[in-house]
Amino acid sequence: MGRRLWRQMPSLVLAGLALVAALGGTVYAAGKISGRAIKVKSLPGNRLALGSVPGNRLKPGAIRGSALAPGSITGIQIDASTLGQVPSAIHADAADSARDAETALNAANAQNANTVNGYEAGCREGTHPFAGACWQSEASGSALNAPAAAAACAAQGGELPEALALVAFSQQPGVVLAPGDEWSSDIPVVSSTDVYAVATVASDGKVSSAVSTATKNFRCVLPLVS
Repeated sequence: MGRRLWRQMPSLVLAGLALVAALGGTVYAAGKISGRAIKVKSLPGNRLALGSVPGNRLKPGAIRGSALAPGSITGIQIDASTLGQVPSAIHADAADSARDAETALNAANAQNANTVNGYEAGCREGTHPFAGACWQSEASGSALNAPAAAAACAAQGGELPEALALVAFSQQPGVVLAPGDEWSSDIPVVSSTDVYAVATVASDGKVSSAVSTATKNFRCVLPLVS
């Protein structure tokens, strides 16, 4: 038994020495090998533990966008100044231009728009905004008696202007009343049934009157349109 153990001693000694050497080498490597001792590209990425390399140790452009997992980068980490105009923003600029063009077109069709009860309203072409209504820019092309003139305005959804309002309108820039007076809606004198005078306004702004059966030019006052 003693002889057999003596014969195995060299093998056991050698095995022990090998174990000590292996353990010593591991301890040495753990204490002596640092990141600087590792050659560039000597370690593949799949051999690194998660979180072992902080972001500030990576060179700009070291990781391609295609290598990032979806949702791993949020808007907080992105420098907005490095981004160009996205397609949606281009379409938004075009939409703004379209709205501006539409607004200009509407302004041309409805001059001097006003707000009535919270709604946008303006005047049709051929009328002039004044005193919250749309006044026809030109007097009628034909002269009518007072009742016929009132009926013509009513057919257009409007009415003859009051005398003093017509005087004020005649003083607006570019407004010229028709020669020979224009009808108003005021009736200062009533002699008898169907015999009455109607106030008129001359081109110089003076107020006069004429019998209702006389024929004179006129202009209508129309409501704002939305």
